[in-house]
Amino acid sequence: MPRLRTAFSIMVLCILASAGNARGGARATSNTAASAPSTDWQVRLHKEIPLLGHRNWIAIVDSAYPLQTSEGIETVETNWDQLDVVRRVMHEVVESPHLRPVVFTDAELKAVPEDDAPGVTYYRDSLDHFLESFGAQKFERQSLPHEQIISKLDEAGKTFHILVLKTRMTIPYTSVFLRLDCGYWTDEQEKHMREKMGKP
Repeated sequence: MPRLRTAFSIMVLCILASAGNARGGARATSNTAASAPSTDWQVRLHKEIPLLGHRNWIAIVDSAYPLQTSEGIETVETNWDQLDVVRRVMHEVVESPHLRPVVFTDAELKAVPEDDAPGVTYYRDSLDHFLESFGAQKFERQSLPHEQIISKLDEAGKTFHILVLKTRMTIPYTSVFLRLDCGYWTDEQEKHMREKMGKP
């Protein structure tokens, strides 16, 4: 009997140790998954693109961009490099026939010195080169003070849906904002129609 009790005790200890290791392994797997770049934002973007249209916005922002409280603003953490997110979003939007983006960047970006924000020169040059590769006929680009752009998003978010994609970027004034317009109806066509409506 003593030998049976000893064997039983050893078996119980082995089972408990195995269970503890399994729990530890699960925690490690969970932590690894949490720190890895997520692709969920791409799935969400792909699903939302067909629903978005005139007056909606998509913003690709640096990691310190504020969490806004307007009801229509949806903020998603991508855990991705900012230029990579800009590239993927721009391709999705430009390839959608119902959309035409107006791209806003912070006016302050041109003035951020390399000494104070290492990497900003590479980012500026890379962003400019990428946007220029589309050609002027694909979209309009504007530069405004950062606070004015945030105010535009805040106001639009009261009525229209806005998707904010946060990135790992840690350089200030690097955010890129896309105000979406109709891809098959230009401002000139709208103006022409309004003029005709004004005639008797």
